[in-house]
Amino acid sequence: MTKPVISIGAALVDELFHASEGVLKATTNPAQVTKTAGGVSRNIANQLALLGVPVQLISVVGDDSDGDWLKQSCTNVGVKLDALITRKGLSGKYTGILDADGSLFTAFLTNAANHLITPEHLQKHRDLLETASYLLADANINEDTIEWLVSFSRETGIPFIIEPVSVPPARKLKDLNLNGLQLVTPNEDELPAMCTEKAFFTQQQVEELLGRGVQQIWLHNGKHGSALYSREKTIVLPAPDIEVVDCTGAGDGSLTGFILGRYLGQTDEQCLRLAHTLSAEILQVQGANAPHLN
Repeated sequence: MTKPVISIGAALVDELFHASEGVLKATTNPAQVTKTAGGVSRNIANQLALLGVPVQLISVVGDDSDGDWLKQSCTNVGVKLDALITRKGLSGKYTGILDADGSLFTAFLTNAANHLITPEHLQKHRDLLETASYLLADANINEDTIEWLVSFSRETGIPFIIEPVSVPPARKLKDLNLNGLQLVTPNEDELPAMCTEKAFFTQQQVEELLGRGVQQIWLHNGKHGSALYSREKTIVLPAPDIEVVDCTGAGDGSLTGFILGRYLGQTDEQCLRLAHTLSAEILQVQGANAPHLN
């Protein structure tokens, strides 16, 4: 049996309001609404499964109808849920307000329960984790859980990747021991949140993380592309020019493409090209996944 990618973190219901015209504050805006399965780690797990990669999702859902729907959406595409947590109460929800051009105007996160993914829960499922080809976590999980995973990765040699998600969870990484972390994937706003105030410029921030033992830093710069930094080299790749329909899940899709490349044994540059391609596809559809791709 091929070793799975194990994705650890958020599984949410994405409720997205697409404004018909430019969003105006303090007044009623005409919009269309869509409901899709979301959450960073679930999005990545779902897209990997669609692309034929074996994957396990360790996340938290409620014992409500949304939780049942999220679990069913995972099993329908082949995502395994052997270590999923089902708690009493409502499932987490991400409510996004999208401007007329598909960009995010604002968003709300409610009822998320990622604090239940504890080191104790992971230790309980250690045998499962030891089967992984790659470990991925979004920074919505607790600091002690991130540190447990970094330590587990150093001990076992299984590569571990962290997706910072946004500025508030990225701040969790500022004081953690990241020695041995394979990859972290911040954007321009998240990168300084992970570093000390002494590191003011991008290159200083990259060097600080490399000095803390991070093997690679993949910096996302939106429509300008991305750059992959390591001690040996820097690879820069521009983003394709496309018409954006919905920005939701584009970053998750980018990381999915990169992990797919790693899983297939491709070079760093090939991984970046896959990442940009998959992200561009997701930007051109509604929702956080591209089910038309195999």
